[in-house]
Amino acid sequence: MSANTGPLGQPRGIAFVIIISILTFGIYHLYWTYVTFEEMKWRTGEGLGGVLGLVIGILLSIVNAFVIPSEVGNMVKGDGEQAPMTGWTGLWVLLPLVGWFVWVVKVQGALNRYWESHAAPAVA
Repeated sequence: MSANTGPLGQPRGIAFVIIISILTFGIYHLYWTYVTFEEMKWRTGEGLGGVLGLVIGILLSIVNAFVIPSEVGNMVKGDGEQAPMTGWTGLWVLLPLVGWFVWVVKVQGALNRYWESHAAPAVA
């Protein structure tokens, strides 16, 4: 039995997250930040949650570059699996031009794999 018993979050297309974030000048990324923190808190019962994560994202977004992957790793470890990332994944955003893209691919990819691997199999 897994330690994380809350509802699963929604897998999201990595390219969608990147493209819509750019097209909306970062507004979608703020929404994504809120939803990501909220879904992880629903699943685990721990963490910042959407509102606090969004406030941090607005005031000091660099902090979330480290906190989000840390919470993803903790969520995965809560199910007894090896964490796909730690807070150190946030260092990617410091890489000029491509760092944020790499970070989104890593974080959203890990979230998608987690949500999909824990989804109930379809009943025929």
